[in-house]
Amino acid sequence: QGKQKKVRKYAVMKRMISLRDQRINEKDRVKVPVKKKEDSSAIKEREVPQHPSCLFFQYNTQLGPPYHILVDTNFINFSIKAKLDLVQSMMDCLYAKCIPCITDCVMGEIEKLGQKYRVALRIAKDPRFERLPCMHKGTYADDCLVQRVTQHKCYIVATVDKELKRRIRKIPGVPIMYISRHRYNIERMPDDYGAPRF
Repeated sequence: QGKQKKVRKYAVMKRMISLRDQRINEKDRVKVPVKKKEDSSAIKEREVPQHPSCLFFQYNTQLGPPYHILVDTNFINFSIKAKLDLVQSMMDCLYAKCIPCITDCVMGEIEKLGQKYRVALRIAKDPRFERLPCMHKGTYADDCLVQRVTQHKCYIVATVDKELKRRIRKIPGVPIMYISRHRYNIERMPDDYGAPRF
């Protein structure tokens, strides 16, 4: 004699009392929300982000020589590996005067990297670099750079980081400078600025 197989019933649930049930105490009972009728004559408000006045579609009128270039941590490190002088290579790329800008959080990131990146720190403290103060908490530079570029469209972002590039490509009118084949190149720069397109 074999054991009889017990077949489980599919999707059987324990029955629970609804929180709106009359048998539950008044204080534990869920109150039924009363829906307010919308007034059809009332003016409907919706918040639309204001577009910057400097943009003419993808064309950014605020960009022009001298170019202000926001430098990322890894851009300095890759420039050292490629044996490139930052300011000179930027000027060779854009054929104009360039002012490299470095934020406090990028400086903080380089300082955190320690003794191995002391050359990068020395380059970042160069007097030709413009220091930009940060008001936010923490030293995560990517968020800071994206926020700064969204607010002020006068910067070119110099980075090698794929994730940061992906985020900046979504912001219209912001060119990206990157390193390839031991030289600086620029991505998404209109021809009218006199800079080469690659």
